[in-house]
Amino acid sequence: MHIVPIRDLKDTVKIEALCSEENGPVFITKNGYGRLVVMDIDYFERTMNQLYEATALAKGLDDAEKGNIHSGDDILKEMRVKYGL
Repeated sequence: MHIVPIRDLKDTVKIEALCSEENGPVFITKNGYGRLVVMDIDYFERTMNQLYEATALAKGLDDAEKGNIHSGDDILKEMRVKYGL
């Protein structure tokens, strides 16, 4: 984890290199306190995909706990009737 003072943002080449080599967020501080986070776009996209997958999994588990589930056969039958398959 890299922590960089905000004044170093002027050196964009250095910040870009830190983001690439860190393969994670680079924390930017102002007066010694966390202020911003900068990250490589690939890392951001991977993180957002993981968040989406975790959210979908949690929703599925919640549905299962509540009994809000249907068999695959039942779903296929409904789709065949609804879409004339």
